[in-house]
Amino acid sequence: ALCTLAGKSVGIGDGVKVELTGVGSCVFCRKNDDCPNKYGEKKTKEKWNLTVHYYCLLMSSGIWQRGKEEEGVYGFLIEDIRKEVNRASKLKCCVCKKNGASIGCVAPRCKRSYHFPCGLQRECIFQFTGNFASFCWNHRPVQIITSNNYRESLPCTICLEFIEPIPSYNILRSPCCKNAWFHRDCLQVQAINAGVFFFRCTICSNSDIFQKEMLRMGIHIPEKDASWELEENAYQELLQHHERCDVRRCRCKEGRDYNAPDSKWEIKRCQCCGSSGTHLACSSLRSWEQNWECLECRGIIYNSGEFQKAKKHVLPNSNNVGITDCLLEESSPKLPRQSPGSQSKDLLRQGSKFRRNVSTLLIELGFQIKKKTKRLYINKANIWTSALDAFRNRNFNPSYAIEVAYVIENDNFGSEHPGSKQEFLSLLMQHLENSSLFEGSLSKNLSLNSQALKENLYYEAGKMLAISLVHGGPSPGFFSKTLFNCLVYGPENTQPILDDVSDFDVAQIIIRINTATTVADLKSVINECYNYLELIGCLRLITTLSDKYMLVKDILVYHVIQRVQAPFESFKQGLKTLGVLEKIQAYPEAFCSILCHKPESLSAKILSDLFTVHTLPDVKALGFWNSYLQAVEDGKSTTTMEDILIFATGCSSIPPAGFKPTPSIECLHVDFPVGNKCNNCLAIPVTNTYKEFQENMDFTIRNTLKLEKEESSHYIGH
Repeated sequence: ALCTLAGKSVGIGDGVKVELTGVGSCVFCRKNDDCPNKYGEKKTKEKWNLTVHYYCLLMSSGIWQRGKEEEGVYGFLIEDIRKEVNRASKLKCCVCKKNGASIGCVAPRCKRSYHFPCGLQRECIFQFTGNFASFCWNHRPVQIITSNNYRESLPCTICLEFIEPIPSYNILRSPCCKNAWFHRDCLQVQAINAGVFFFRCTICSNSDIFQKEMLRMGIHIPEKDASWELEENAYQELLQHHERCDVRRCRCKEGRDYNAPDSKWEIKRCQCCGSSGTHLACSSLRSWEQNWECLECRGIIYNSGEFQKAKKHVLPNSNNVGITDCLLEESSPKLPRQSPGSQSKDLLRQGSKFRRNVSTLLIELGFQIKKKTKRLYINKANIWTSALDAFRNRNFNPSYAIEVAYVIENDNFGSEHPGSKQEFLSLLMQHLENSSLFEGSLSKNLSLNSQALKENLYYEAGKMLAISLVHGGPSPGFFSKTLFNCLVYGPENTQPILDDVSDFDVAQIIIRINTATTVADLKSVINECYNYLELIGCLRLITTLSDKYMLVKDILVYHVIQRVQAPFESFKQGLKTLGVLEKIQAYPEAFCSILCHKPESLSAKILSDLFTVHTLPDVKALGFWNSYLQAVEDGKSTTTMEDILIFATGCSSIPPAGFKPTPSIECLHVDFPVGNKCNNCLAIPVTNTYKEFQENMDFTIRNTLKLEKEESSHYIGH
C-alpha cells in the first residue's frame, strides 16, 4: 500500500498542456535507467505514452495522490502528472543545470531544486514518510554522535566489510545499538527486501526506534511483505505435519504411517518439537487433548535445573481445604493432577523465549492474510445476522483481507457506503459480549443455549473472535480465568470457582453446603437439594463434615465445565481459525492480558502519541489539540478519551495488533472536526481561540456519537 501524500498542493493552473517524453525515459528525470533500489519501480503507461520512476513521482513537490491506488500511476492522476511535469519544466536543476527539476529542498529560504537522481548524486536526503520532505546537501539531517570511542574500523553488520565508524551520508549508526554500523546502500537493499514488518536492527531486533531513525535518514521502507514471504510455496515443507508413530513398539497393525482421526489410532505430535509422533494407543493416551513429549524432549525437560526446582502440586484433600481454597480464590495456573507433560509445558512457557509481546504474535498471525480482498456487506441495524451471513458465505475465506461496505435494509436503491473494518469488528465484539452465548457479569463463561448449539453459533463465535484478533479488531477482554484455563490447559486441569456460577439458585446451594457447620446440617441441605444433586450426578456418601468440599467441587465442575462441554468444544474449534487457539496455548501469559482483561484506560499522552501529523501542521491548532486532550483527561470536557477514539476510528480502545493505517491528524480550515473511520483520520478545525476549538470539538463528537448510539441501540445485545 502506498501512503497518501496529503497536504501537497499543485502549483499550476488547470488547462495547461505539456508534452510528455516518449516511452522508456522517465518524464521527470529523463533517464532510461531501470533500477528499483535507487529510483523505485519504473512504470510505463503506453496508453498515455508515459514512463515514470516511482521515487521521482513520489518526491515531486507539486503533486499529490488524488485517485485510488489503481487509478493513473500509483493513484496519481495523469492530468496531475502532466501539470507537475509542466511546472518542473520551468525549474533548472542546480546539479545538472537542465530543466525539469521537480524536487525542492524544504529548508526555509533554500531555493535549490533538482532531479531525484541528481539529488542522490549530491547526497541529498529524501524522507519517505510524513510530508515526503527532501533536503539538499547543505540542510540534510545528520546523526549526532556525542563521542567516538572506536579507534579501529568496525564491520558493517549487514555485508561485514570494515568501515570507519564515523557518521556520514554513506555510513549510518543504529539508534538502539551503539556498536551497530551500516553502509547506506546495504540498509536500503535490506529495507526493500524485508519490508516494514521485518526491517529491524541486526543486533537487538528493535523495529520501532530503528525504523524511525532510518526513515529520518532517508531509507525507504516499503509497506509490503518481505521478499522471501512473497515467493510462492517458499515454506511449503513447514506446512507438512509429521504423521508417523515413532515410539519403540508401535501397536498399530496398519503400520506406523497409519493415521485415523478421532480414534485411538490418531497420531499425536510431540508438543515441544512437533517432529516426532505417536498413536494415542501406543502411548496409552486417553484423548488427543492429553500432552505428550518425545524421549529427546522429555530428557531435556526433566534434566533442566528449573524443572527439578519446580514445586509439585497435588489435589487438596478433604482434611486441609477451607471455603476460601475451594470458592473464593482463583486457582493457580499450575493446576492439580497435572501430568508431567503438562508441568513441563508450563515450565517451557515460563522460559524467556516464550515471553512474547501479544501484538507481535498477532502481527505474525496476520502474515497469513492474502492480498486478495473479500467485501462484506454489513447492515449496522442487524450486525449479528449480516455478520453471520458474511462469514458463512461459501466464498468467504478468513485469510482474505476484509473490506466492509455498510448497507441499509429494505433500501430499494441498493445504496452502500464504505465502512470501517475495525468499527465493524468492534460492534461485533460488543454484541458477542452481551449475547446469550456467554453468561456472567464481567468475567464470562460459556452458557448452555440449546438453540445456539443447534445452529452452530458457538463455533461461529469462536471464529469471529479469532478473525477479529488477526484482522486488527479489538480483543474480547471478558473471558473468565476458568474459561481461559480450559482453553489453554484443558477442562480436566481446570478448577472453577464460585464466581463462575451465574445461576443464583445453584450459587445458593453451593454456599449453603459450604457454610454447613455440622454433619447434620450438611445432610439436611443435601436432602433439600436431593433431586438437583441426583440429576447432575453429584450425590455422594457423607461421613464427615469435610466431605462438603469435594461435593462443592463436583457441583462446580459439573455446572461450569461438564454442563457446557458441547458448546465448549464447538467454541474451541472456531477459535482454531487462522491458528489463533494454537497461538494462545503456546503463549498463555501474553494472551491472558487481552482475553481476560479490558484494555488500559486511555490518557492524553497515549492519544497524543497515537495520532501522527501527516500534513503540514497548523502550530496553533496542534497546540489547541494537546490542550483539549489534557482538558478531557482532567474531566473539564463533556467528552471522554474513548469518545475521541471512537469518533476517529470506530474503536473505543487500541486493538492488540494496532491500528492500520496509523491514526493521523489533519488541520483543516473547517468549523467542526471530521472523523474518517475508514482511514483512521481526524481532521481538527483551525479556530482563532481555544474556547471555540473546545466547543466545536465537544459539540460535534458528543452529538455524532449520540446519533450513532440511537441508531444502533436496538441491536446491541439483540
